[in-house]
Amino acid sequence: MLYLKHNDSIQIINGRILYSVHKLNNMNWRKSKPMKLTFLGADHEVTGSCHYLCVGDKNVLIDCGMEQGNDVYENQELPIPASEVDYVLLTHAHIDHSGLIPLLYVHGFRGRIYCTEATVQLCDIMLRDSAHIQMFEAEWRNRKAKRSKGTLKEFVPLYDAKAVYEVMKQFVGVKYNEIIDIDDNISVRFKDVGHLLGSASIEVWLKEETPQGDISKKIVFSGDIGNINKPITKNPAMLTDADYVVMESTYGNRSHNGTPDYVKELVNVFKRTFDRGGNVVIPSFAVGRTQELLYHIRKIKADHLIDRDFDVYVDSPLAIEATEIFNKNVEQCFDDEALELVRQGISPLSFPGLKYAISSEESKMINFDTSPKVIISASGMCEAGRIRHHLKHNLWRPECTILFVGYQANGTTGRIIVDGIDEIKLFGEPIQVKAEIAQLPGASGHADKAGLIKWISAFKNKPQKVFVVHGEDSVCEEFTECLKKEYGFDAYAPYTGGAFDLATGEMLTEGCKEKKSRRTTVNKRNRSVYDRLVAAGKRLMTVIMHNEGGANKDLAKFTDQINSLCDKWDR
Repeated sequence: MLYLKHNDSIQIINGRILYSVHKLNNMNWRKSKPMKLTFLGADHEVTGSCHYLCVGDKNVLIDCGMEQGNDVYENQELPIPASEVDYVLLTHAHIDHSGLIPLLYVHGFRGRIYCTEATVQLCDIMLRDSAHIQMFEAEWRNRKAKRSKGTLKEFVPLYDAKAVYEVMKQFVGVKYNEIIDIDDNISVRFKDVGHLLGSASIEVWLKEETPQGDISKKIVFSGDIGNINKPITKNPAMLTDADYVVMESTYGNRSHNGTPDYVKELVNVFKRTFDRGGNVVIPSFAVGRTQELLYHIRKIKADHLIDRDFDVYVDSPLAIEATEIFNKNVEQCFDDEALELVRQGISPLSFPGLKYAISSEESKMINFDTSPKVIISASGMCEAGRIRHHLKHNLWRPECTILFVGYQANGTTGRIIVDGIDEIKLFGEPIQVKAEIAQLPGASGHADKAGLIKWISAFKNKPQKVFVVHGEDSVCEEFTECLKKEYGFDAYAPYTGGAFDLATGEMLTEGCKEKKSRRTTVNKRNRSVYDRLVAAGKRLMTVIMHNEGGANKDLAKFTDQINSLCDKWDR
């Protein structure tokens, strides 16, 4: 199968490939597209962020994230081959925003990926970790499939470590606040949005020549808007002008009730758990949340707020690498308070009793230590990684506490525990939930409703339209209605596949409201190898187009090679 685009046609006759390319008004077909924004991910959902910008003959993705937890809606596919994507603009390194970039590479993408320098560094470790988890899961599932005697199908990872290694070569690190011309008609600027080290809102300036005259538009992608008064990272920068805004709404229906005293809350949890003789187990995102916890615990230890000594284990190789990256980006990314500690010669992320578990053996030994302690381990939503082992050893113990310090998406193990389940399966075994289940109030990296309102209200003139994304189904709708009725914005919550003409200000398609079934998810996974083959065919068509006007000798050689391949594989 080869990808047919617009008026292109391909014929295969007796295993021989013939192609013809028809032109419209003697223009390259890629130039016939309108200035358009298409929504492809995190629409009426929280994870899997992806937006597709088309301007002139250029195709741009803003984020390319992996869906995590409960996947509600059937996301629409990228309407072009991956090989035709020219640029990716990445808001930050979290996997729900970056996790499918290696898959994009597997499917033929060879363009540039623009993001902040800290995001490049974090993606290097986070995408490697994502590949590792997938390969490990594939190995485990496929062993199980072999034992099933054909009842279970082969599990294929979306990508491997090699794909991550190759795609990292395409990353381009940029500094905050600098306008970068990535193309004649596209300029971008990254502004610190205070969500994660290196996170950014992205301002995008677009220009397009039309028979009716030049069109210029500015669109802002909020990325994940950070919570205020967080340790280490700065408060979100406010933007003031845009024609269109695409903004997140994760906590668009609730308040964090001010900035809690995180140190005080941690002290209370630690004291009562240690008094019971138990452990405090903290499922934590390896990047961002873990470093914030270390920052707070350093203060607890330095100020002697707990009258006993205790060890803190960070059981996550990824978190350890991430902490090193945090320490490398002090000047550009740290807030004033953290910077002042550094200038005093104090490491904000280190203290006596801090222990790192790198190897699996070191991880296992933690649970042989009977003394009360703090265990910080990934993943933050308990979906994978070493945290599941620590839950297995501690969930059933009434003296222990499981402390959640971040958002738990619907359908994740973390959310199920927080919602009060009595028993949960881990590694095929039922585990009774007897430990205290606690949440650190307001410890989210996301702004609450008030923070979101403050961010959008900073625009001096109301944007022509505000697109509300990255929130659970009901939250998107509720926050959209709030923006319209209470603040006078022209707001809209798009569905996946929805498309908007930026030049005319018209909604072209509403998008797909079809909810996803488990069967759909399984079928897509089973098709992944064949999909790679189809993607390779699409890339071949793109390469053919790029060779238009080449020397006849080279074109003839290329054609013979394609035909030879067809002769070999035509069935």
